[in-house]
Amino acid sequence: MTRFVTKLAAATAAVALASVPGFASAQTTQAVDEKTGPVSFANVASVRIGNPGSLVTETQRSPLTPGQSKLSPDRTQVPRDQGEKNTFGDKWDINLGRYGADNPYPAGIAGRDHNVIAALQQTTVPTAVAESNYALIDNGRGGAKSADNTVLVLEGAKSSVDCASPSKATSSTSVEKIWVRDQSGALKPAGASGIDVKGLTLGPPSVVKNENIDKGKTTSDLTVSRVTAFDQLIRQDGWRNGDVTAVAGWKLDIVTHVRDGAGKDLREARTTIVLGGVSCGIPKNFTAKPAGGTGPGAAPEQPAVPGTVPAGGIPPQAEDSTRTVVGLGLLGGGIVIGAATMLLLRRRKPVPVREK
Repeated sequence: MTRFVTKLAAATAAVALASVPGFASAQTTQAVDEKTGPVSFANVASVRIGNPGSLVTETQRSPLTPGQSKLSPDRTQVPRDQGEKNTFGDKWDINLGRYGADNPYPAGIAGRDHNVIAALQQTTVPTAVAESNYALIDNGRGGAKSADNTVLVLEGAKSSVDCASPSKATSSTSVEKIWVRDQSGALKPAGASGIDVKGLTLGPPSVVKNENIDKGKTTSDLTVSRVTAFDQLIRQDGWRNGDVTAVAGWKLDIVTHVRDGAGKDLREARTTIVLGGVSCGIPKNFTAKPAGGTGPGAAPEQPAVPGTVPAGGIPPQAEDSTRTVVGLGLLGGGIVIGAATMLLLRRRKPVPVREK
């Protein structure tokens, strides 16, 4: 299904560009192989709720000829609509950098548009970059403003990959500052290389009907680390690797211990979030062409041919059951796989934050 969407998107873009001045010269560029050639992907945010259910936002795919695909700035949060909320849950939001009057970030962090690009350079080298601020908001806290409910911020996060040759596939994952809400309730800087937090006051992304949760006694264990392997990315079927692959991004592993007023463990909810997930892949015999772009997301000389693995969602068919939901569209429809949160019983004692 994903391959059908990609081919249809390419055909539609080709028809649209046929009337664009300079398109004839672009046709002289030989396309890379869709299944085995150099390719890159970029995704702003994706979530795994339990295992194997997941919500993946629009994924940018490098075109088959030199050009780039960039995520629309209109994608400002997850979940975006009711379909995504039904999959992700109705308690958490992820802000993707842009905000209006309701600022979810600490004072001094300005709103910004993300920069999420998958590109094929003039050399046919695949590159990708994802830059943004991110805020994880727990609306279950009941604060009057988003900032009162923000529990984690990645300020100035950036991930990038560049597959220049089989011996030179590079990746970079960085952040200016990580903020986390401590046990006193204050949102404070907690490092810039990843963190482990036990006993964070953070409830589950969704609640079970008639569940008697105590917000004060329910806590989460949070680990923020770098993506180091292709299988750590949360991705659609159309997102592939190569013989040589580079990956980058930030991974959030969250284990929520849901408790009642007596402190009794009701269940354990596991959530994984990947922010700014990017990858590039090339064949083992790949050789770059002699002239080309200058780095991740560099503007191509020829017209950009977008390639998007879409995202979206439709409501689940049954409550409290494992389900697969699929929505299909072209460059803005969607593919979402959703599943009920897996629940396990385990209890952990809070310990201080430590930087990784």
